Amino acid sequence: MKTYRIHFIRHGLTDGNLEGRYIGVTDIGLSDDGADRLDAIRVKGELPDTGMLFTSPLKRCLETCDLLFPDNEPIVIPELREFDFGDFENKKAAELENDPQYIQWISGRACPPNGEASDDFVKRIALGLNIMVRKMMEAEVFEATAVMHGGVMMTLFASCALPQRRAVEWSSPVGGGYTALITPSLYGRSGVIEIIDTVPSSAMPVEEE
Repeated sequence: MKTYRIHFIRHGLTDGNLEGRYIGVTDIGLSDDGADRLDAIRVKGELPDTGMLFTSPLKRCLETCDLLFPDNEPIVIPELREFDFGDFENKKAAELENDPQYIQWISGRACPPNGEASDDFVKRIALGLNIMVRKMMEAEVFEATAVMHGGVMMTLFASCALPQRRAVEWSSPVGGGYTALITPSLYGRSGVIEIIDTVPSSAMPVEEE
């Protein structure tokens, strides 16, 4: 049986990452340092081959595609955009620590005011994965890359990937990520994918909130 591989890569560094801000749907680009880090990864030549390139519609992912895969035209998947933090967008945890609505949210008892419900987020990004797999099958392309957000990647893997891990255990460095194997029978039956490797080895970690 034919199998499919998707290399999931986290977008490059932004100033919001370094400042510890909740940057979800806020559409910011890469920092200068973030662009330089990605360029260093590309120059080392450790990126996977990709028959199709998928991306979130947000600027930081599109810019990452341009830097890492300049010869590929990305296919934008709106469902891969980051979590909507609502009223908490672009704010630091320290600014919100005394906000009762924030306390409820981080304790898992509510969604961010004017933001996205966690269940809706999981359903949306699962749909995004399904769209990518379907496009690969229709085009008979067996290897692809998806540039996305750290929160999307962690939540997606926690919900449907083997081995089973908590979301935080699927964190990845900027410009790095994981390779997933999609077996049509397993995926079609249960929506499960298998993480089989990390990519690339030169990806650099970053300290952030």
